[in-house]
Amino acid sequence: QGHPMLVELKNGDTYNGHLVNCDSWMNLNLKEVICTSRDGDKFWRMPECYIRGNTIKYLRIPDEVMSLVKEEDVDIKVNKSKVHRGRGRGNGRRGGFGRGRGGNLRNNNNNNNIKGKIGNNSGNIGTNGNGTDKGSLNQK
Repeated sequence: QGHPMLVELKNGDTYNGHLVNCDSWMNLNLKEVICTSRDGDKFWRMPECYIRGNTIKYLRIPDEVMSLVKEEDVDIKVNKSKVHRGRGRGNGRRGGFGRGRGGNLRNNNNNNNIKGKIGNNSGNIGTNGNGTDKGSLNQK
């Protein structure tokens, strides 16, 4: 913040000023701004301006600002490596197996045993094993 920068917009206009603020959408607040038209024949001096991030074509930033950002990035990486991530098993997710919709794979393996528990080994509910319907599950 406070560093000089040049901003060129998609329409060709350029803005030279000092950065006041920037957000995550790259919206910029500049102060002490000189605006130049696309043709370069008109100039405007403004005390401050706001530039929406999606209109920006490119930014020209001093090298000293880039080196400051790189130093901050290194400091963040060093601090992240010192953070304790917990102990024991698990991959950091909460809850079951993380399989999403469709149920648990443990329960799907037990579905094969349902046939024997019903009372007829054919697996067809309501038959007596030879394909004729008796209307009861346990009749043979």
